[in-house]
Amino acid sequence: MTARALMIQGTGSDVGKSLIVAGLCRIARRRGLRVAPFKPQNMSNNAAVCTSGGEIGRAQALQALAAGVAPIVDHNPVLLKPETDRVSQVIVHGKPFSSMEASHFIGNRDSLLPKVQESFTRLATNNDLIIVEGAGSPAEINLRQRDIANMGFARAAGVPVCLLGDIERGGVIASIVGTQNVITANDAAMIRGFAVNKFRGDVSLFDDGIKEIEARTNWPCFGVIPWLSAAARLPAEDAVSVLHDTASQQRPIRIIAPMLSRMANFDDADPLRLEPGVDFEFVPPGQPLPRDADLIILFGTKSTLGDLQFLREQGWDHDIIAHARQGGRVLGLCGGYQMLGNSIIDEIGSDGFSGRQVGLGLLDVETRMTTDKTVRPVTATDAQTKCEIFAYEIHVGETRGADCQHPMLTLNGRPEGARNAAGNVQGTYLHGLMTSDSYRGSFLAALGSRTAPGDYNRTVQTALDELADGIDLALDIDALFAIAEIGVEPHF
Repeated sequence: MTARALMIQGTGSDVGKSLIVAGLCRIARRRGLRVAPFKPQNMSNNAAVCTSGGEIGRAQALQALAAGVAPIVDHNPVLLKPETDRVSQVIVHGKPFSSMEASHFIGNRDSLLPKVQESFTRLATNNDLIIVEGAGSPAEINLRQRDIANMGFARAAGVPVCLLGDIERGGVIASIVGTQNVITANDAAMIRGFAVNKFRGDVSLFDDGIKEIEARTNWPCFGVIPWLSAAARLPAEDAVSVLHDTASQQRPIRIIAPMLSRMANFDDADPLRLEPGVDFEFVPPGQPLPRDADLIILFGTKSTLGDLQFLREQGWDHDIIAHARQGGRVLGLCGGYQMLGNSIIDEIGSDGFSGRQVGLGLLDVETRMTTDKTVRPVTATDAQTKCEIFAYEIHVGETRGADCQHPMLTLNGRPEGARNAAGNVQGTYLHGLMTSDSYRGSFLAALGSRTAPGDYNRTVQTALDELADGIDLALDIDALFAIAEIGVEPHF
């Protein structure tokens, strides 16, 4: 292997590891390095499709974009997609491997280490630097045995670690010092320093905090990263990170989406959320859907039958049906499209639960789940406006029925999706529609928008640049990148 490697681990989940890795990838690229992101194991229903096929975590696709490379399955060799509270679909090298209960996966995950090794070795052969993202926290010592996501990987691959803490959560001193106290001495030796993320205000006020952590851990501080507003303009990986932009409440077009329990690929909303003429809101469980919405979007889900039941438990089915009957617009994406139909049949439990359920009945279609999973990038055309759309498919199931004769899109010359006779309810299996500026503009114009759409891809690239600028100013990048040179010999 030729590449140097550096790993960012966190004191907990959602401390900002994914975006810090993205920013570091952009910084390394600016320095002329061939850099690649890597996450041995991820758990997320927010997946991206690689141009060469296969799926990886959405965060790794963003990190690849920051690094200036096409996303490939080696960037995230093991992806877990929760189907129920206890069962996840295991994706290995971009393809479905099996569905496992959590206890079964934990007991057998070391068998996946060779797959992780294969990907890491390939990346190391073709790059100067690999920036690795951990998962959760190494302080979860109950999961240390057979670990492939944090210290299990770091020690096997000989990759030095920077530990990231989140001061926004409070207790950052205890979380960093406590991590050292609970992990083994051999694991702690892999950590060469720490950084603090999401600081608001005068950073000098935390000088004494840094001194306390350094004195108690003997780890140097690489820097304190301020709260960076650019992060809000980048795709979020986890549903817990999805927040309503309250500053947008007076905007003319209101789009809402219920937060399903297994919601997937909700980054489909990102281009809409960034439009200045749109008020976009995710509605959490326990709250009714607002009656003044111009559009309701049902996003994809890793368990269509499970989330259809969850939707009914919230009473959202009544809200959506009433909205549609009054002429309100409804858009279903992937699993959301399936829910809009008359029925969903899953005899083999290919999408979490087995059985048959009555759908919302807003589209005259029926879905039958299959064992085959479609994962591919596509180019489609809007059936009405003829706008070209660059999107991707990632789903199981086939949907057929009368409303498919009124397709929402065309794909390779064939109809795709469905639209009801009134034209206010439509659905499609395609993700990423709204990243195409011309299509998004025509879509919003149909809702009453009078403003031209923004350039979404440029917005994301600019946000990545601003993120990298902020990280570059806050951290001692030379010192951080230098620790990648002092890794130990891997012993996969």
